[in-house]
Amino acid sequence: MTVPIVAVVGRPNVGKSTFVNRMIQAQDAIVHSQSGVTRDRSYHRADWNGREFMLVDTGGIEFSTDDAFGDSIRNQAVVAANEADIVVFLVDGAVGVAAGDEEVAGLLRRQKTPVFLVVNKLDTPGREDPIHEFWSLGLGQPWPVSALHGHGSGDLLDAIVEALPPADEGESEDAAIGVAIIGKPNAGKSSLYNKLLGKERAIVSEVAGTTRDAIDTMLTDGETSFRLVDTAGLRRKSQIEESVEYYGFVRAMRAIDRADVAILVVDAATGVTDQDQRVARFAEERGCGIVIALNKWDLIETPEEKIGLVADLPDRLGFIGFAPVVRVSALTGSGVQKILPMVKTVYDSYAGTISTSKLNALLTDLRASGHTISKGGKMLRLQYATQTGVKPPVFTFFANHPRMVETNYERYLENRLREAFDLTGTPVRLKFRQKG
Repeated sequence: MTVPIVAVVGRPNVGKSTFVNRMIQAQDAIVHSQSGVTRDRSYHRADWNGREFMLVDTGGIEFSTDDAFGDSIRNQAVVAANEADIVVFLVDGAVGVAAGDEEVAGLLRRQKTPVFLVVNKLDTPGREDPIHEFWSLGLGQPWPVSALHGHGSGDLLDAIVEALPPADEGESEDAAIGVAIIGKPNAGKSSLYNKLLGKERAIVSEVAGTTRDAIDTMLTDGETSFRLVDTAGLRRKSQIEESVEYYGFVRAMRAIDRADVAILVVDAATGVTDQDQRVARFAEERGCGIVIALNKWDLIETPEEKIGLVADLPDRLGFIGFAPVVRVSALTGSGVQKILPMVKTVYDSYAGTISTSKLNALLTDLRASGHTISKGGKMLRLQYATQTGVKPPVFTFFANHPRMVETNYERYLENRLREAFDLTGTPVRLKFRQKG
């Protein structure tokens, strides 16, 4: 089913992110007193009286600003309004009509999209006097609300749901492969994101932490649908100086949590860094399938440098040695066409199953090899194996003494599984239980 879109626009600091959080009953949108916190569009699924829709939180629209991101923020907000089925224009009832409100209203009056003029920060119930001056914006009835306390939100949601276009059946977003684009700041994540989409969907900048909101976009490649998530550049928490960037860090973790496959973007020009290792560890620990995208490959000048960089990967990223490597240039587009097919290959391994008969045939071969653990007069015997989970694959081994299993032996079993079956790009989880 195609989910309708409701875009929330307005000047900075009128409470858009607080309003979005109130509407979805969660703390997904970044709330901060600093102007310009929400830079890109961020999408949040909402449900009211059984009707689903997507709320889009946008950056504050400013027509006169010294912010280097001002034009991009305004353009992204305009794009959100253009693609929406309904626009919520949020204004500050505590301040009254401001010059910026009049300019935004003029922009929205030229749109064909239905607009709800919502007057926020009316925190005292019954005090609606401040809303009357907003009739002058020429956008119809002002709706009084308090995003902080929830006053008026129910009536507003009733009206929004009633105005949504009729539901139509289409491809379910839930069937799409969730893909999180992750990596340290300035590795080229947003550039790769845009190149994959073939249009300027995310704000691209050389400033670290530009993408503070995870922004989802659906993309179809052949017969496969993908849900792409561009995330904030990840750093160690000790290096996160602004609280705003910390919230972006938290959101990036959430994006990894809900992704099927993570594309780890590594800056080939600087090589694999400690930060790349930490980001990769986040994805592996959370059980994501992983594809390594060596970006800026066009900047590596000599064959010796290229060979050295690839040779360094097992030492620096050996703990995700199962992840395939794609050499790309997000700037020129070279190699980018290989990424989505590789993501699909990884997802098939990540979500696939291996029959119990095949697993136990492998187990028979392993027993015949004689490789096992002996300790204190006891010998480990693996008696039976079966797959007990997917996304990522989980294999349970029944043994006579499961507590004897050590890390090295687990690694041995994982390697044998990978040699016998296609587990490209996916972590695996091994469990050991006492038979009976």
